[in-house]
Amino acid sequence: MEADDDKVDAAILGLLWLTLHDGRRAWKGFDWDALDRLHRKGLIDAPANRNKSVVLTDEGLHRSEEFFRALFARPET
Repeated sequence: MEADDDKVDAAILGLLWLTLHDGRRAWKGFDWDALDRLHRKGLIDAPANRNKSVVLTDEGLHRSEEFFRALFARPET
């Protein structure tokens, strides 16, 4: 089975929303290839650094909330 990188990236970006702290930082405990793709898409700053978290760009912050709501939130009643 071959993974759909765009779907994986959307799920990881949604999970980054779940681990947000300090406004726009999120823990980077995800696959390095996926984090590199998110960086190339302009959604996070360069993940290859000594920090244990990445910084989401404005677009990354907005889209991470959208993906989190779409993939993981319960429907509103």
